[in-house]
Amino acid sequence: MTAPAPRPKETDLYAPVKALLEGQGYEVKGEIGAADVVACRQGEDPVIVELKTGFSLSLFHQGVERQAITDAVYIAVPRGSGVAFGKALKSNLTLCRRLGLGLITVRLKDGFTEIHADPAPYRPRRNKRGKARLLREFARRVGDPNTGGATRQGLITAYRQDALRCAVLLRDQGPTKASLVASGCGVERARIIMSADHYGWFERVSKGIYGLTPQGVTALETYSDALGALAQGNGLSS
Repeated sequence: MTAPAPRPKETDLYAPVKALLEGQGYEVKGEIGAADVVACRQGEDPVIVELKTGFSLSLFHQGVERQAITDAVYIAVPRGSGVAFGKALKSNLTLCRRLGLGLITVRLKDGFTEIHADPAPYRPRRNKRGKARLLREFARRVGDPNTGGATRQGLITAYRQDALRCAVLLRDQGPTKASLVASGCGVERARIIMSADHYGWFERVSKGIYGLTPQGVTALETYSDALGALAQGNGLSS
Protein backbone atom coordinates (compact mmCIF):
# COMPACT_ATOMS: atom_id res chain seq x y z
CA MET A 1 0.00 0.00 0.00
CA THR A 2 1.41 3.38 -1.05
CA ALA A 3 1.88 5.85 1.77
CA PRO A 4 0.00 9.14 1.31
CA ALA A 5 2.07 12.07 0.12
CA PRO A 6 3.21 14.35 2.95
CA ARG A 7 1.20 17.52 3.34
CA PRO A 8 3.00 20.59 2.02
CA LYS A 9 4.47 23.11 4.44
CA GLU A 10 4.85 26.84 4.02
CA THR A 11 8.60 26.38 4.15
CA ASP A 12 8.39 24.23 0.99
CA LEU A 13 7.42 27.37 -0.92
CA TYR A 14 10.32 29.49 0.27
CA ALA A 15 13.16 28.23 -1.92
CA PRO A 16 11.23 28.41 -5.24
CA VAL A 17 9.86 31.88 -4.41
CA LYS A 18 13.31 33.08 -3.37
CA ALA A 19 14.84 31.75 -6.60
CA LEU A 20 12.12 33.52 -8.62
CA LEU A 21 12.84 36.87 -6.99
CA GLU A 22 16.61 36.48 -7.07
CA GLY A 23 16.29 35.81 -10.80
CA GLN A 24 14.81 39.30 -11.09
CA GLY A 25 17.72 40.89 -9.27
CA TYR A 26 16.33 41.04 -5.76
CA GLU A 27 18.14 40.25 -2.52
CA VAL A 28 15.78 37.97 -0.63
CA LYS A 29 15.50 37.12 3.07
CA GLY A 30 12.92 35.12 5.02
CA GLU A 31 11.00 35.97 8.19
CA ILE A 32 11.75 39.68 8.41
CA GLY A 33 9.41 41.11 11.03
CA ALA A 34 5.93 39.74 10.41
CA ALA A 35 6.60 39.06 6.71
CA ASP A 36 7.35 35.57 5.39
CA VAL A 37 9.54 36.81 2.53
CA VAL A 38 11.08 40.21 1.89
CA ALA A 39 12.90 41.11 -1.33
CA CYS A 40 14.82 44.35 -1.90
CA ARG A 41 16.28 45.93 -5.00
CA GLN A 42 18.28 49.16 -5.11
CA GLY A 43 16.11 52.28 -5.22
CA GLU A 44 12.77 50.44 -5.07
CA ASP A 45 10.16 49.70 -2.42
CA PRO A 46 10.50 46.26 -0.86
CA VAL A 47 8.50 43.28 -2.15
CA ILE A 48 6.70 41.16 0.44
CA VAL A 49 5.43 37.64 -0.19
CA GLU A 50 3.12 35.80 2.22
CA LEU A 51 3.28 32.00 2.00
CA LYS A 52 0.41 29.63 2.71
CA THR A 53 -0.35 25.99 1.92
CA GLY A 54 -3.69 26.98 0.39
CA PHE A 55 -6.08 29.85 -0.18
CA SER A 56 -7.66 31.08 3.04
CA LEU A 57 -9.20 34.21 4.48
CA SER A 58 -6.26 34.63 6.84
CA LEU A 59 -3.88 34.69 3.86
CA PHE A 60 -5.75 37.60 2.34
CA HIS A 61 -5.89 39.32 5.73
CA GLN A 62 -2.10 39.05 5.98
CA GLY A 63 -1.62 40.33 2.46
CA VAL A 64 -3.80 43.39 3.10
CA GLU A 65 -1.96 44.09 6.37
CA ARG A 66 1.40 44.07 4.55
CA GLN A 67 0.09 46.74 2.17
CA ALA A 68 0.57 49.20 5.04
CA ILE A 69 4.32 48.69 4.46
CA THR A 70 4.52 48.45 0.66
CA ASP A 71 2.25 48.30 -2.36
CA ALA A 72 4.26 45.35 -3.74
CA VAL A 73 2.64 42.46 -1.85
CA TYR A 74 2.18 38.94 -3.24
CA ILE A 75 0.58 35.84 -1.83
CA ALA A 76 1.99 32.43 -2.78
CA VAL A 77 0.34 28.99 -2.60
CA PRO A 78 1.14 25.49 -3.91
CA ARG A 79 -0.18 24.85 -7.40
CA GLY A 80 -2.75 22.06 -7.43
CA SER A 81 -4.32 20.20 -10.32
CA GLY A 82 -7.76 19.35 -11.57
CA VAL A 83 -10.99 21.26 -12.04
CA ALA A 84 -11.42 22.17 -8.36
CA PHE A 85 -8.07 23.92 -8.13
CA GLY A 86 -8.66 25.64 -11.47
CA LYS A 87 -11.90 27.14 -10.19
CA ALA A 88 -10.27 28.15 -6.89
CA LEU A 89 -7.40 29.77 -8.76
CA LYS A 90 -9.73 31.74 -11.01
CA SER A 91 -11.95 33.04 -8.20
CA ASN A 92 -9.03 33.88 -5.91
CA LEU A 93 -7.17 35.59 -8.74
CA THR A 94 -10.18 37.88 -9.13
CA LEU A 95 -10.08 38.59 -5.39
CA CYS A 96 -6.35 39.33 -5.54
CA ARG A 97 -6.89 41.85 -8.31
CA ARG A 98 -9.72 43.44 -6.35
CA LEU A 99 -7.45 43.81 -3.32
CA GLY A 100 -4.40 44.93 -5.31
CA LEU A 101 -2.39 41.84 -4.36
CA GLY A 102 -0.08 39.80 -6.57
CA LEU A 103 -0.49 36.02 -6.83
CA ILE A 104 2.19 33.34 -7.24
CA THR A 105 1.72 29.57 -7.46
CA VAL A 106 4.46 27.01 -6.88
CA ARG A 107 4.49 23.50 -8.31
CA LEU A 108 6.18 21.69 -5.45
CA LYS A 109 7.31 18.59 -7.35
CA ASP A 110 9.77 20.60 -9.46
CA GLY A 111 9.74 24.10 -7.94
CA PHE A 112 8.17 25.73 -11.01
CA THR A 113 6.76 29.14 -10.07
CA GLU A 114 4.24 31.23 -11.98
CA ILE A 115 3.17 34.82 -11.40
CA HIS A 116 -0.54 35.05 -12.19
CA ALA A 117 -0.95 38.70 -11.20
CA ASP A 118 1.24 41.59 -10.12
CA PRO A 119 0.11 44.05 -7.46
CA ALA A 120 -1.83 46.91 -9.06
CA PRO A 121 -4.71 49.27 -8.24
CA TYR A 122 -8.08 47.70 -8.92
CA ARG A 123 -9.78 49.00 -12.07
CA PRO A 124 -13.01 47.06 -12.59
CA ARG A 125 -14.25 46.47 -16.12
CA ARG A 126 -17.91 47.34 -16.15
CA ASN A 127 -20.33 44.78 -17.54
CA LYS A 128 -22.86 46.98 -19.34
CA ARG A 129 -24.92 44.03 -20.58
CA GLY A 130 -25.07 42.57 -17.08
CA LYS A 131 -26.13 45.92 -15.65
CA ALA A 132 -28.87 46.30 -18.26
CA ARG A 133 -30.11 42.75 -17.59
CA LEU A 134 -30.17 43.43 -13.82
CA LEU A 135 -32.15 46.65 -14.18
CA ARG A 136 -34.53 45.07 -16.71
CA GLU A 137 -35.33 42.23 -14.31
CA PHE A 138 -35.77 44.71 -11.45
CA ALA A 139 -38.20 46.82 -13.48
CA ARG A 140 -40.24 43.86 -14.79
CA ARG A 141 -40.64 42.04 -11.50
CA VAL A 142 -43.85 42.83 -9.65
CA GLY A 143 -43.44 43.40 -5.91
CA ASP A 144 -40.72 41.72 -3.86
CA PRO A 145 -41.62 37.99 -3.82
CA ASN A 146 -38.21 36.61 -2.81
CA THR A 147 -36.20 36.76 0.41
CA GLY A 148 -32.62 37.94 -0.15
CA GLY A 149 -30.11 35.11 0.35
CA ALA A 150 -32.52 32.35 -0.70
CA THR A 151 -31.36 29.55 -3.00
CA ARG A 152 -31.84 30.10 -6.73
CA GLN A 153 -34.23 27.20 -7.25
CA GLY A 154 -37.86 28.27 -7.28
CA LEU A 155 -37.18 32.01 -7.21
CA ILE A 156 -39.98 34.19 -8.51
CA THR A 157 -38.39 35.91 -11.49
CA ALA A 158 -40.14 38.30 -13.86
CA TYR A 159 -40.21 35.46 -16.41
CA ARG A 160 -41.93 33.14 -13.92
CA GLN A 161 -44.41 35.88 -13.04
CA ASP A 162 -45.29 36.27 -16.73
CA ALA A 163 -45.67 32.49 -17.06
CA LEU A 164 -48.01 32.50 -14.05
CA ARG A 165 -50.13 35.23 -15.66
CA CYS A 166 -50.47 33.07 -18.77
CA ALA A 167 -51.30 30.02 -16.69
CA VAL A 168 -54.04 31.84 -14.76
CA LEU A 169 -55.72 32.95 -17.98
CA LEU A 170 -55.60 29.41 -19.41
CA ARG A 171 -56.99 28.01 -16.18
CA ASP A 172 -59.89 30.46 -16.29
CA GLN A 173 -60.62 30.37 -20.04
CA GLY A 174 -59.35 26.98 -21.17
CA PRO A 175 -57.26 26.50 -24.34
CA THR A 176 -56.74 29.91 -25.91
CA LYS A 177 -55.03 31.43 -28.94
CA ALA A 178 -51.60 32.79 -28.04
CA SER A 179 -52.38 36.30 -29.22
CA LEU A 180 -55.45 36.40 -26.98
CA VAL A 181 -53.42 35.15 -24.03
CA ALA A 182 -50.94 37.98 -24.64
CA SER A 183 -53.62 40.65 -24.77
CA GLY A 184 -55.74 39.11 -22.04
CA CYS A 185 -53.02 38.97 -19.37
CA GLY A 186 -50.75 41.77 -20.62
CA VAL A 187 -47.76 39.55 -21.39
CA GLU A 188 -46.31 40.50 -24.77
CA ARG A 189 -44.03 37.45 -24.87
CA ALA A 190 -46.84 34.99 -24.02
CA ARG A 191 -46.40 33.03 -27.26
CA ILE A 192 -42.64 32.63 -26.65
CA ILE A 193 -43.15 31.57 -23.03
CA MET A 194 -45.82 28.98 -23.82
CA SER A 195 -43.95 27.64 -26.85
CA ALA A 196 -40.64 27.30 -24.98
CA ASP A 197 -42.48 25.74 -22.00
CA HIS A 198 -39.47 25.79 -19.68
CA TYR A 199 -41.58 24.74 -16.68
CA GLY A 200 -43.78 22.10 -18.33
CA TRP A 201 -46.93 24.13 -17.66
CA PHE A 202 -48.18 24.57 -21.22
CA GLU A 203 -49.14 22.40 -24.16
CA ARG A 204 -50.03 23.29 -27.74
CA VAL A 205 -53.54 22.01 -28.35
CA SER A 206 -53.58 23.03 -32.02
CA LYS A 207 -51.85 25.56 -34.22
CA GLY A 208 -51.43 28.78 -32.20
CA ILE A 209 -53.65 27.55 -29.38
CA TYR A 210 -52.29 26.59 -25.97
CA GLY A 211 -53.70 24.89 -22.90
CA LEU A 212 -52.60 24.21 -19.34
CA THR A 213 -50.98 20.89 -18.38
CA PRO A 214 -51.65 19.11 -15.05
CA GLN A 215 -48.21 20.32 -13.98
CA GLY A 216 -49.37 23.86 -14.73
CA VAL A 217 -52.46 23.40 -12.58
CA THR A 218 -50.26 22.19 -9.72
CA ALA A 219 -47.93 25.16 -10.22
CA LEU A 220 -50.80 27.58 -9.65
CA GLU A 221 -51.38 25.95 -6.28
CA THR A 222 -47.67 25.86 -5.45
CA TYR A 223 -47.21 29.54 -6.26
CA SER A 224 -50.44 30.76 -4.69
CA ASP A 225 -48.52 33.29 -2.57
CA ALA A 226 -46.81 34.67 -5.66
CA LEU A 227 -50.18 34.92 -7.40
CA GLY A 228 -51.50 36.87 -4.45
CA ALA A 229 -48.62 39.35 -4.81
CA LEU A 230 -49.33 39.66 -8.52
CA ALA A 231 -53.01 40.26 -7.81
CA GLN A 232 -52.11 43.13 -5.48
CA GLY A 233 -49.66 44.50 -8.03
CA ASN A 234 -51.85 44.56 -11.12
CA GLY A 235 -55.30 43.21 -10.37
CA LEU A 236 -54.55 39.68 -11.56
CA SER A 237 -57.18 37.11 -10.72
CA SER A 238 -55.74 34.49 -8.36
